[in-house]
Amino acid sequence: MPDRAQPVLDVRGLKTVFRTRGGEIHAVNDVSFDLRPGELLGVVGESGSGKSVTMMSLLGLLPSPPAMNKGGQVLFEGHDLLRVEPQHLRHVRGGRIGFIFQDPMTSLNPVFTVGYQIAEPLRRHMGLTRAQAAIRAAELLDLVGIPDARSRLKDFPHQFSGGMRQRVMIAIALACDPKVLIADEPTTALDVTIQAQIIELIKGLRQKLGMAIIWITHDLGVIAGIADRVMVMYGGQVVEMAPTADLFARPRHPYTQALLQTIPALRGAREARLKVIEGQPPIIRAVPSACPFTNRCVHATPLCALENPRRRNLTPGHDVACHRAEELAVVTRGPAHA
Repeated sequence: MPDRAQPVLDVRGLKTVFRTRGGEIHAVNDVSFDLRPGELLGVVGESGSGKSVTMMSLLGLLPSPPAMNKGGQVLFEGHDLLRVEPQHLRHVRGGRIGFIFQDPMTSLNPVFTVGYQIAEPLRRHMGLTRAQAAIRAAELLDLVGIPDARSRLKDFPHQFSGGMRQRVMIAIALACDPKVLIADEPTTALDVTIQAQIIELIKGLRQKLGMAIIWITHDLGVIAGIADRVMVMYGGQVVEMAPTADLFARPRHPYTQALLQTIPALRGAREARLKVIEGQPPIIRAVPSACPFTNRCVHATPLCALENPRRRNLTPGHDVACHRAEELAVVTRGPAHA
């Protein structure tokens, strides 16, 4: 993807908090990134690192209260999505930006047929008639690989397998030919065989439709095979961003290095134990004044506990938020390592 390509989505300084009885939880802290046309951006990190909350914040999908935006911009098609009228945001959601949620069984409405749920955005965003929407819904089911698509339109979600329900979610997300597709761990609840099928499906649709994709996951092995760039999140902020090959070959942040070390090696001693990252992700109750990874980092210094490092560019396209990024550079076996 050429660097000069105009971003289709540009996020700047996004901040999101949750107001609770115990005070504010700072879930997203000054997150900035861009997405270029046709690019697949992988977003990785442990559960609780802020991946899903960040992406749901872009489209106003978090319930308010308790969620509240505290700053930033989300620039899409000349508009800041954080400040547009609700009617405009509803037009963008499902129309210009598609979203695949984690669990299709809880995302699909059990009392409506699959055909109705696919046709709804077609009628709302594209103004199709009921008959036109039904025809297009059958085409979408066929596109995502569901056999005998037309007859399955009258079926309810519980009549589909887990993999088929996820395909239905993809069909809904693609219904209005979005410019951006956000896939929030779309293969987490599926078995390995179905995961591979869904990944190949989305890769093929990306090539066919030319849309940009944000793929949220905790599986670095998946990201190694599909992403153009990787954004690593921890403690509600971006700690490293780089082209995929560069990140796997030369990870600079201690958290990224630790994540890569937890991946089982294909070769090596059978008795070797998997490495783990000791401790738990932090609950951020104030604007971070220290590196959020300090308490779990084996390379932490006194400065890490006093100052939250800013992201800085080390090599072209490779940004890291770490005080010791230059001296901690390591070399791995590259994407094939995952």
